Amino acid sequence: MSVDALYRYEKTLAGLERKGRRRLLAAPGGIDFTSNDYLGLADSPRLKAAITAAIERGVPVGAGGSRLLRGNHAEHEALEAEAAAFFRAGRVLFFGSGYAANAALFSVLPQRGDLIVHDALIHASAHEGIAASKADAMAARHNDVDAFADAIGRWRRAGGRGHPWIAVESLYSMDGDRAPLEALAALADRHDGFLVIDEAHATGVHGHGGRGLSAVLEGRENIVALHTCGKALGVSGALLGASRLVCDYIVNRARGFIYSTAPSPLTAAAVREALKIVADEPDRRAGLDQLSHFANEALATTLGVAGSGSQILPVMIGDNGRALRIAARMQAEGYDVRAIRPPTVPEGTARLRIAITLNIGRTEIVGVLDRLKVALAEERP
Repeated sequence: MSVDALYRYEKTLAGLERKGRRRLLAAPGGIDFTSNDYLGLADSPRLKAAITAAIERGVPVGAGGSRLLRGNHAEHEALEAEAAAFFRAGRVLFFGSGYAANAALFSVLPQRGDLIVHDALIHASAHEGIAASKADAMAARHNDVDAFADAIGRWRRAGGRGHPWIAVESLYSMDGDRAPLEALAALADRHDGFLVIDEAHATGVHGHGGRGLSAVLEGRENIVALHTCGKALGVSGALLGASRLVCDYIVNRARGFIYSTAPSPLTAAAVREALKIVADEPDRRAGLDQLSHFANEALATTLGVAGSGSQILPVMIGDNGRALRIAARMQAEGYDVRAIRPPTVPEGTARLRIAITLNIGRTEIVGVLDRLKVALAEERP
């Protein structure tokens, strides 16, 4: 192979390095202010026991094939039935990841002639599916219902005759703020459209019974809700909830579902137990809510920064290099705080993302904010 064939990759990486955007893998260490293990379930004895019990009753590690071939295990079926009851959905489908589920649903549900209007800050995985869709697509200003309405209105006036698909996150992963779901659902209703809600950072934590912020919209046939299992539920995978008709269409048309080996049946068993824990142990949600409230107030008091009101607290830095330097200092002092840079967030909005989980307490929150105050003062722009 010629040197030129590989040089293009080296050149790209060097460019990312100059911009402070090169990514590196780093092992976890220090006090956890980075993970999405909001309810502290990732190392839960109940989840470990559930997997052990599943192995003892003969549940295999691998599915051995796609769901449409021999890979459709009884554990997948049981999880989907229990999840449909838990989230009060017509039907639920289990995917290997939230990324795969988003890519699948957006690539096949919106049809040619439809319009996808997505929040400007929606997940990269949604963009992946939207790019593969035959529908038109446009972005709307973050959490601005009028901007969504204007986009649909312009499309209609230009001759749009299909159905609009409004795509949002219920709780935004990098800003920690909530989408105006009820107003967006009303907008979808007015235009004979659909609302797709990515509940990744709300599932298990917010909404009645931990069912996510879309719980207020349960029972509507034009709602598609995606609940990921690798955050508050402590496992991995994703549960896509929608009407029976919509889910049946995905089974028949979504290539990512049809041609992927099914998730491990053991993972399905663990997710079943995670949903039971959310139902059985409401004190976890209550404890996280209290801790998040404390952290939001402490952020305002210590740094003069307004909190998001949720368990996700962004501290805006702006410059990529400065964000990296401050994060490195925090890690060296024993606090696992990471820098989030473009393209994950918009250009010029590099930040530290502080996640509040049940893996820490008030003492650790006070400690990280005190050290961060010093680092912000000493690491000047």
